[in-house]
Formats: sequence, structure tokens, C-alpha cells
Amino acid sequence: MIERYPPFLSRSSFCSPRLLTSRGVSFVGWQSWCWIWSSSSSLLTILLLLGACATIPPPRNVSNACAIFAEYGDWYPDAKAASRRWGAPLPVLLAIIHQESTFRSDARPPPRTWYFGFIPGPRPTTAYGYSQALDGTWGDYIAATGNHNADRDKFDDAVDFVGWYVHQTFKRNRVAKHDAYRQYLAYHEGHGGFARGSYRKKPWLIKRAREASQLADRYRAQLARCEPQLAGQQSSRWPF
Repeated sequence: MIERYPPFLSRSSFCSPRLLTSRGVSFVGWQSWCWIWSSSSSLLTILLLLGACATIPPPRNVSNACAIFAEYGDWYPDAKAASRRWGAPLPVLLAIIHQESTFRSDARPPPRTWYFGFIPGPRPTTAYGYSQALDGTWGDYIAATGNHNADRDKFDDAVDFVGWYVHQTFKRNRVAKHDAYRQYLAYHEGHGGFARGSYRKKPWLIKRAREASQLADRYRAQLARCEPQLAGQQSSRWPF
């Protein structure tokens, strides 16, 4: 698991990142009072504020799908669109993202460890963002979809990537899209590694895959209660 890092600003800060859209931070159209306040401070304060406001904090309750979408309203239509586009169940998409990053936009693997100060440990992977997609796999996704503006730290792009990968696993490995357990194993090991059964020598990964399956079941039960309301709210926002 990647360790959780505290945000620069507390949740109670009036320049909280929660005021920003979950689609990423744009300097244009930012809260004017936040910019005015920042511009009157020292350069260091401004840089800290920009860094804080550029990071979207994870939902407060990552184990409850209804709470996640209640906190970040734009995430539901994005996740639903990815689910429909790729035929991947929404609970499976959420379970994979939870297991990979616990919904942290800037999640990264731990840095390389140096033993005795000069012996390098394993090189960290290029995994990044909500989906923990590798550079190469992310490039494959962009090439396949033409989504050249996609960013791994934007939820809409990340959840679409996960949906695309689930679809690829179905095509290449014949794993049912609703099978969160085997889908997670293939997601973590890659299609080739999954086909070779590389996960069989990784008890910790099998445990995480079982957790992903349990999470998907939990998310599915939760969404059965709140999704009609979420869909209704979306329809009221976009009546046409």
C-alpha cells in the first residue's frame, strides 16, 4: 500500500481543494477571493497554496459508493459513462480504483530504497494517479481511444482507463467483466502475467483481489439504494 500523505491545507481552509472541480484544477475561473488573498502573501505561501489547491483530496468515506458520489457530484456521471462505454460494472471500476490508490489523485509508489546508503533497492514503477496506470499502459490507452488530453490525476480519465482495461481483459483473457476477483488480478499483473498465472506465487496479491471482490459486492449493494437518486440528480442538471 502507498502511504497516505497529508494535504498542505486542512479541510477547514477556506481555500480547500474541495472547492475545485473533480475534473482538475484550472487557474482560469478560480475563486477570485482565493487569488486575491494569495497574491497579498509571500511567494512561499502562494506556492504552497497552489500546490494544495492542485491536489484533490480523496473522499472521506472511500468504502461507501453513495458517500463518494455525494461528496464529489461530478464523479458519478463520469464513472457511469465509463461503465456504459466499456460494459464494465460500476462497482468493479470503483473496487479497482480503491485497491490501487484509495481514490488519491496523486498516488505514487514509494521511492527507491537505498541500503547502507549506497546499495540501490528495486526501482519504483511509473504507476501514478487514481488508476496507478503505468506510463506504457497509459500510452496504449491513449493510442487506442484517441483521448490525447487524458491525465492520470483526473478522475474522469482514470475511471475510463480502468473501464478500458477491464474490457481488454475480457477480450484477451476471457475474464467476465463482473468478476472483480480475476479482473483485479489481471489488472495488477498485466494480461500476459495473468495468463501465465504469476499471481499464484503472490499470496498478498490474492488477498487483495479477494478484498476487491468484497468491495465490489459492497459497492453494488450500496448503489442499489442510492443510484436512482444519483441518476435523478444528474437528469435534473442536464434536462436535454
